[in-house]
Amino acid sequence: QVQLVESGGGLVQAGGSLRLSCAASGSINSGNAMGWYRQAPGKERGMVALITSGGGTAYADSVKGRFTISRDNAKNTVYLRMNSLKPEDTALYYCNLVQYGLTYWGQGTQVTVSS
Repeated sequence: QVQLVESGGGLVQAGGSLRLSCAASGSINSGNAMGWYRQAPGKERGMVALITSGGGTAYADSVKGRFTISRDNAKNTVYLRMNSLKPEDTALYYCNLVQYGLTYWGQGTQVTVSS
């Protein structure tokens, strides 16, 4: 079993920055992929950024150039640095880990960007 715990969300003004963290614990395989997804009220959950165990990354078009995903494999932790935040980035942000064909989710951390 795998547990994911997100932290770092909060309220920030437009143009500001936040860094989200997600710590994984349990039966972690070193070859996993981790990522961040978000869900705004009334909308479907969508991918924000992904990172493989080897450091390969992918981003949603809406966050390219503003968000950076990184990971510390020794700590089983993934980060999301969010710069130049916009009100439309307001959402519940979820951490995700995929290994052995299984997907695990954290409980989410709220990010609210005021205009």
